[in-house]
Amino acid sequence: MKNLLKLEELFMFGLSIFLFSKLEFAWWWYPLFLFVPDLSMIGYLVSPKVGAMTYNFIHHKALGISIFVIGVLLTSASLQFAGLILFGHSSMDRILGYGLKHSDSFQNTHLGIIGKYETNKIQPA
Repeated sequence: MKNLLKLEELFMFGLSIFLFSKLEFAWWWYPLFLFVPDLSMIGYLVSPKVGAMTYNFIHHKALGISIFVIGVLLTSASLQFAGLILFGHSSMDRILGYGLKHSDSFQNTHLGIIGKYETNKIQPA
C-alpha cells in the first residue's frame, strides 16, 4: 500500500512540474524555490506543537491548490507558481516519507515514524 501511495504522490509531483512548464518562468525557478516551504520548520524552535502547526499548514496540499486556483482566477502567474511549489513540495516530501506532523515530535508523522525500520516485513530464511 505504501508503494501505491508513493506512486500517487509521484504523479502529483509530476503534475506540479507539468503545470509549472505551462507558466512563463525559466526552468531553474522550480528547483530554486522547491525547498522554500521547509522554512516552515522554524516553528520547531519554539516548540514541537508550534512546529507541527506551522509545518502542517504550509505542507497541506489544500493550501497549494487554493493558492494556485486563486492565481488562475486572478491571472497571476506568481500565485500560480507559489501554489505549484507548495503542492509539488508536499508531494515530494510524502514520496520521501515525510508526512504531516503530530505535535509530539518532528519524526512522528501521519505516514509513521521517520527513519523507523519496518520490522513487519518477511525476512529471508
